Amino acid sequence: MSQTTSEAGFLSLGQETSRAIAQRSEARGRLQRTLLVHGPVGAGKGAFVDDLLALLFCESAGSERPCNACPGCRQARARTHPDLVIGSPERWRDGRSGGESIVAAARDWLGGSAGAPIAGERRVVLVEGVDRANEQTQNALLKALEEPTGRHMFVLVADEPTRVLPTIRSRSHQLRVGAVPRAELVAWLIDRERLPADQADALARIAGGMAGTAIGYARNPQSVDWRRRTQRELLGLIGRGRADRFSSVRDLLDEAARLGTQPAELRDDSPAADEPVRPTSGAQREAALLIVEAWLALARDLLVVAAGRPQIAAAGALIPELPEVAARIGQPAIRTFIDLLERMRDGLRQNAAPRLALEVAMLAWPTDQPR
Repeated sequence: MSQTTSEAGFLSLGQETSRAIAQRSEARGRLQRTLLVHGPVGAGKGAFVDDLLALLFCESAGSERPCNACPGCRQARARTHPDLVIGSPERWRDGRSGGESIVAAARDWLGGSAGAPIAGERRVVLVEGVDRANEQTQNALLKALEEPTGRHMFVLVADEPTRVLPTIRSRSHQLRVGAVPRAELVAWLIDRERLPADQADALARIAGGMAGTAIGYARNPQSVDWRRRTQRELLGLIGRGRADRFSSVRDLLDEAARLGTQPAELRDDSPAADEPVRPTSGAQREAALLIVEAWLALARDLLVVAAGRPQIAAAGALIPELPEVAARIGQPAIRTFIDLLERMRDGLRQNAAPRLALEVAMLAWPTDQPR
């Protein structure tokens, strides 16, 4: 979502409050040593973090920072700056030696990240997905945060800030990245992504104001097709029995795995549509999360349609039969199912079995079939 340009300032979309806080604090030398960037999946946290990194590494003495022209800005946005170190629970898990725990791997990484700056005045430690780290790992991170030094800065990124230890949150300057106004998002899609106005409006609605998701959909139309197919399949299962529902789980997982780890970013090395997919456990969990997110969006749209507000249902742009299905299910059943899906999403992030989780959801998905 950031643009390759020499235009000064933040390049991500929206987030005026968080942007102003960061720029003002940095200009006054009052930016806290630990920043916590948080917001929903697809909100555009990656682009906002790129802006922050450019701000922190900008070499310009001018008043408008980041300048986006100096080597510091360019290396920060490319995430190749010599004073930038990047970690995450997934990196720690994949990089550990035989028999080493993730906690031990995280401690080793944090110890190595404490080295002196190489090219500038400070080293920036970026930890992505901090909310996906377990309590022990977060405690190891907390210890590093409790040993302050003016030559180091931490940027933590989370989808769910409530999953970050309160002791970490209390030591952090929180910057929220959220939905942007629909008109602003539509204008961006027309101007930057060169979309026709009607298509830009449809994508902004489907994405629910989440800039990262909308821009990803614009760049990868296949992901919109995937979402429509998945939601239509889920709607069709309302009128079908348990056996059909269970048999659909594998197909849904396989198609989501082919799509990649994010609905808006297809992988160049994805197998062809007729090739069998054998996802790793991590990839299968990501695929299950994609399905749950699409399912949640569908269930919430059904709820607002059942409540008599079909004009705000994003899926209405893709699935015209939504009102009929919502009337068949009713609000109480939809609310109960949404609560279940939200708990299931949290469980998948904490290592729940993907296929089993989806099978449980299939049992709970409202039906007009006798059980």
